Amino acid sequence: MKKKSLKTQLSLAIALVVLITVAFISVLSNIFINEKFKDYIARQQKLQTEDIVSSLSQQYNKWTRTWNTDFIHTIGMYALYDGFIIKVYENDGTSVWDAEQHDMSLCTQVMADISKRMQKKYPRMNGEFTTKEYKLKQGSDDVGVVSISYFGPYFLSENDFKFLNALNTILVSIGSVSLMFAVYIGWMLARKISRPITKTVKMTTEIAEGNYEIRFTEHTGTKELDALVSSINNLASTLEKQEVIRKQLTSDVSHELRTPLTTIGTHIEAMIEGVWEPTTDRLTSCYEEINRITNLVKDLEQLSKVENDNLKLNITSVDISEVIETIKGNFETELYNKSLNVSVVGTAGTIPVDKERISQVIINLLSNAIKYTPDFGKIEITLEDYETSLVIQVKDNGIGIPEEELPFIFERFYRADKSRNRRTGGAGIGLAIVKSVVHAHGGKVEVSSKLETGTVFRVLLPRK
Repeated sequence: MKKKSLKTQLSLAIALVVLITVAFISVLSNIFINEKFKDYIARQQKLQTEDIVSSLSQQYNKWTRTWNTDFIHTIGMYALYDGFIIKVYENDGTSVWDAEQHDMSLCTQVMADISKRMQKKYPRMNGEFTTKEYKLKQGSDDVGVVSISYFGPYFLSENDFKFLNALNTILVSIGSVSLMFAVYIGWMLARKISRPITKTVKMTTEIAEGNYEIRFTEHTGTKELDALVSSINNLASTLEKQEVIRKQLTSDVSHELRTPLTTIGTHIEAMIEGVWEPTTDRLTSCYEEINRITNLVKDLEQLSKVENDNLKLNITSVDISEVIETIKGNFETELYNKSLNVSVVGTAGTIPVDKERISQVIINLLSNAIKYTPDFGKIEITLEDYETSLVIQVKDNGIGIPEEELPFIFERFYRADKSRNRRTGGAGIGLAIVKSVVHAHGGKVEVSSKLETGTVFRVLLPRK
């Protein structure tokens, strides 16, 4: 089965809804107008009958006891053309004027035309010509009787039918124009909605094929569609960053492994060929390079373990102040060698965390601060204890991080200073571990920095 496009489905759906609505309104309007028009015609015929009776009553001269037959003839002919066949009698039944006796063929023609029109328009009405008699009065005196025959219960004249036909034509025309206008508006709306979706589909296809630079720059004017477009753009941007990081990862890992392996290979080859003697210093150098590789593998294993979806935290009640003092003591040698001053400001109560993981976070942050703070510098660890959370802040007055690099420093193997080697800058894994551990605890980590001024890391840990 061939699938229809979103634009086609929306256009057809809108057209169908409008068609049903217009048809419903037109039918109801037609029924309502017809009913009201029938009531109006019935009232008009009643008024016309009363007017005929009143006019005929005035044609009798009670002083001479005679009728003005000329005027009666005029009234009768006008009434005949309007569909009323009248007969006027004296009180004793003597005929004064009879439309059928005056012009039988015309009366027959009028009745036939009216019957044909009414049966054609209202076949279920079962109407027929009926006759009613009305007394002609002058004051309180009866001066005669008039018999009025007409198609009942009501009938429409030729002009009435023309009016209804014109009204129906207008309703159909309005409905048709409304339908065409609605179809056009529906098509435009469907086009507006489907266009960004279609373009987004093409974008996702290109993203899947590796084109991460593509972006949707237009605004749709629709909140939900703009949110969809923004999400796709963010996806493309994130994948683009990940691709850069992936390439950098490959380059960094290759470099990290190639350098020590080359050194070891060169040293051992020289010693095998007798160029160098296997002295303690040379063997120690090889051992250090092996340690570098071992530490890199350990870092990778540690990061993999931390970022694993199945990471399980061993939550216990931990005194963070005590943990920080212990870690500070472990860095005593490094702090002494660089003459760095580390101060701890504030205290904190116990908090439910994984002690080993959080220790890892503090170690990595303090280690970075020590590495990138010049001799005689200052490092400040601040504890901010709140009812629902605990904030650990590590601030240094070191070399700082460029602003454009801040969004990427928590990525694996990312190092702001590309010139740093492993001895000075590490492999770029420590902050990735910090982010993963903090997020695993339901917290968040923030950073702010200024070149040649220093860096501040803030770790927020929820108490629940």
